Amino acid sequence: MSKKQIIQVPLNRVEGDLEIRAEVKDGYVVDAWSSGTMYRGFESILKGRGALDGLVITPRICGICNTSHLAAAARALNMIASISPPPDAVKIINLALMTEHIQSDIRHGILMFCPDFVNPAYKHLPLFEEAVKRFSPFKGESVRQVIRETKKILELSAIIGGQWPHSSFIVPGGIVSNPDDTDILKCKIILHQYKNWYEKQILGCTIERWLQVESVHDLDTWLEEKDSHRQSDLGFYIRYAKEIGLDKIGKGCQNFISYGAYEVPGNSDVKAHGNSSHLVPPGFFYKRYIEIFDQKHITEHVASSWYMDYDRGKHPFEGETKPFASGKQGSKYSWAKAPRYNDLPGETGPLADMIISENRLFTDYNEKNGPDVFIRELARLTRPSLLMPVMETWLSEISGKRIICLEEFRKTKDYKKPVVSEIPGKEKFYISSGEIPDGRGFGMVGAARGSLGHWVSIADNMIKNYQIITPTAWNLSPRDSDGVRGPAEEALLGTGVADISNPVQLGHVIRSFDVCMVCTVHAIEL
Repeated sequence: MSKKQIIQVPLNRVEGDLEIRAEVKDGYVVDAWSSGTMYRGFESILKGRGALDGLVITPRICGICNTSHLAAAARALNMIASISPPPDAVKIINLALMTEHIQSDIRHGILMFCPDFVNPAYKHLPLFEEAVKRFSPFKGESVRQVIRETKKILELSAIIGGQWPHSSFIVPGGIVSNPDDTDILKCKIILHQYKNWYEKQILGCTIERWLQVESVHDLDTWLEEKDSHRQSDLGFYIRYAKEIGLDKIGKGCQNFISYGAYEVPGNSDVKAHGNSSHLVPPGFFYKRYIEIFDQKHITEHVASSWYMDYDRGKHPFEGETKPFASGKQGSKYSWAKAPRYNDLPGETGPLADMIISENRLFTDYNEKNGPDVFIRELARLTRPSLLMPVMETWLSEISGKRIICLEEFRKTKDYKKPVVSEIPGKEKFYISSGEIPDGRGFGMVGAARGSLGHWVSIADNMIKNYQIITPTAWNLSPRDSDGVRGPAEEALLGTGVADISNPVQLGHVIRSFDVCMVCTVHAIEL
């Protein structure tokens, strides 16, 4: 007789409080439930406060993606005030977002995801000792390097934003930090050093060489091309992940959503993707096609969430957040709502961005194999290779003066007397928004973990309503009104569990979504 068993999946190394339950039959997961168990209250805190208070409060939702929340809050107010920040301000905001992303991507991959490679379940494998050497928590050689180097890159955000985390330099109309040419030069040097380290330690090759990898065949060729490729953290990840079968688990819903990321100003040499105005275009990938994105099709369901029921899903502008703590009784099991696009679940994050951007490597892999844990984490580890060249371009464009000799400047270490030549036409970073009028607006950004949206209603210069949908709300959502599982729940199905007392395989699946529950559950209406 087949035996079914409900197991509780122990999860650390995720941001926030998460409970995963899985039903295992004959060694495989046949059902799963993702429960956000932490209850916060940010949307309630915002209600009735001044129109600008979201700029200070929402970055405190999360200590990792705080710049993303700040940018989303400001964009919502820009829409209400009918203003557009100057191009150089847009570039600075993008730089702050990208800095947050390139440190988060590597921290997650090496500090949060790869430590599972040293689980005792894998001690019989030939590569296990090497995994221990690289990824043992706090001791691994790669772990220590990542802690050190990702701390340094955040200095870039502190220079242009005044501090990190929880800066408040983005406001309606632009930014108030007003970085000068010396600040921009410091940022260039910090980025240059981080890029050099990333190429040597993570990629094992130049970014230019990595970007030539455009197919599954190219990936295999790259891996065997040089020993530096195989011995890099990325090369080791590819070899070890396939050895333990990460390319066979974690399919998910196979729909992908992106609100669009990194708005591209018109005065830049950086080109937006296709007909969009973003480096990463907005879109919804469904049944092998990319649909035009419209935020009007987003709804939130509460059939499985601890809130008072309403009919099917509601758009965030009409959303209700009335808590109903039924405990384990009935069908409700999470404080997270269930976001849907045209009533469909959607995965968001680096892999979604790659698919919707039609990146050749990830498109080819998805067409041949579909999504899985292996390719989801590969997208995260390699995204910095796409962002850093753009960051270099924007830093050069922002500066009102051009550095003649960067190497000579680095030798002198004299930050006050760089060798420069004038470039006319430096643009401002801010235009006045005036008092925020009555109205509704939304701010949508690409955060480190995927698409983030703020929906705001203002009346009499006060916040009437504030709704936030985070990337992890999409990825770790519970079932919706139709009983359809969220992406992570669906990704767990079919996963083999060799030892129910050590279900490391389920940890791989969940961590591949880079969970952030502190962002996801914060809603209450008293």
